[in-house]
Amino acid sequence: MKIELKKFGTTLISRQNGREAFAALQSQLTTLGEKEDMELDFEGVITFSPSWGDEFLTPLVKQYGNRVVLMNTGNLSVKATLELLEKINQTSFNIRF
Repeated sequence: MKIELKKFGTTLISRQNGREAFAALQSQLTTLGEKEDMELDFEGVITFSPSWGDEFLTPLVKQYGNRVVLMNTGNLSVKATLELLEKINQTSFNIRF
C-alpha cells in the first residue's frame, strides 16, 4: 500500500494535525495485507515537523514495524526530522532510496 503524504498537505506541522492525519489513515489500513508493506511517500512534502511525525509515524512504526517503508526522504526538513525521531524513539526507520 502506497500513501502519498502530500495528500495531508505539503507543510506537515503540529501534533494536532499529525493526530488528525493518523486518524484519517485508519480506515485505509483495514485493507493492508498481513504481509504487505506500507510505503509512505514524502515526495512533495516541503516541511515536516517532529511533532507531526511523532503523532503520525511513531504509532505506525510501533504497530507495523519494518513494514512501514519511507520513500523520497531527501528533503532536508524530512531528513532532519526523521533523524531526530530515530534518536528520541531509539529506533531506525526503514528508508528505501
